[in-house]
Amino acid sequence: MTKRYYVNDNSQPNGDHEVHKEGCAWMPGAGNRTYLGEHDHCSTAVAAARRHYSQVNGCYHCSRACHTQ
Repeated sequence: MTKRYYVNDNSQPNGDHEVHKEGCAWMPGAGNRTYLGEHDHCSTAVAAARRHYSQVNGCYHCSRACHTQ
């Protein structure tokens, strides 16, 4: 089942732009995110986010399979 994903336009202190699944409690507000489309897995959403930003990471809370430390 596909989910809608977004990337945070504001980077974290380490420079990461986090990828969030729709409904995540930590997803940024509408003015601070870019829609990445519908994806079956966070890995393809992270790949899509890399078209916008070079340093991308999955959200620890909603995209843990794609979160790196």
